[in-house]
Amino acid sequence: MNAVTHEELQFSHMRPSDVKEVMATEVRAYPTPWTEGIVRDCISVGYDCQVARLGGEIVAYAFMSVALNEAHLLNLTVKPDLQGQGYGRRMLLHMLDRAETRQADTVFLEVRPSNRVARQLYRSLGFHQIGRRKNYYPDPNGREDALVYSLILVDVV
Repeated sequence: MNAVTHEELQFSHMRPSDVKEVMATEVRAYPTPWTEGIVRDCISVGYDCQVARLGGEIVAYAFMSVALNEAHLLNLTVKPDLQGQGYGRRMLLHMLDRAETRQADTVFLEVRPSNRVARQLYRSLGFHQIGRRKNYYPDPNGREDALVYSLILVDVV
């Protein structure tokens, strides 16, 4: 895909018909991807499941739960061949707007310590590490910790 302006991104709710395309990216993006069942469950239980399309193609997606005044970003993924072009930032900003619209005042997420690019993105938008979950992520070589980050939304407004 050629370089494009990010204004061409179109965000929408993920539909069951999007799952096949989401899964094609999920299995390429992670050594231990979510299963199709997990993705379908997130849609069916009413999590905020969003896709970002460029020319009809899903280039990024995210899953977020919101309860009371807290949002939890469960997964944010950009197609591997399009990473580093700002789509993750745009998807994250979109999800933060959605969390705020749903009256969340804090957003939480977990990230692998080995995912330096994602950690840099989160820190650039004001997220701070508040904890560590030992052996949280499955990994082909065992388990990997998760760093827990939070963002107080009133700080970004």
